[in-house]
Amino acid sequence: MTLDSGDPAPSISAPNQRGDEVRPSFEAPTVLYFYPRDGTPGCTTEAAEFAAEHDAYREAGVTVYGVSTDSIESHREFATAEGLPFDLLADPDGAVADSFGVAHDGGAAERTTFVVANGEIEAVYEGVDPSGHARTVLADAADRGLVPLD
Repeated sequence: MTLDSGDPAPSISAPNQRGDEVRPSFEAPTVLYFYPRDGTPGCTTEAAEFAAEHDAYREAGVTVYGVSTDSIESHREFATAEGLPFDLLADPDGAVADSFGVAHDGGAAERTTFVVANGEIEAVYEGVDPSGHARTVLADAADRGLVPLD
């Protein structure tokens, strides 16, 4: 079952595209978006849009992480090819997806986004349409008072 608003954020750890272990605290506003596969059309659109909005997220104090079941090497290639300014977390065994209740049938995580702050889930987006999603998430976080947005 997917975590829902108000649920405590799980403690996670996963390597990023550089092989560095990342342990988000989830106290500060954080967006964790799960996507099926590096380099596929929808995943590339979603990543490119989060990259395009990255300065606005950073100015609002929000950290963005992309998560898929792809390997560190796949993430490295994808991040480099797309010029991604945020970490992609490698979750090949699905442990991070399981922590958030995100299905990963057939080895690919379902497209689901979480906004986390103050140690709990603030918002969940399931069945995400990648086009426009990054901007929508940031606007919703501002509407919820989680981040300042000019």
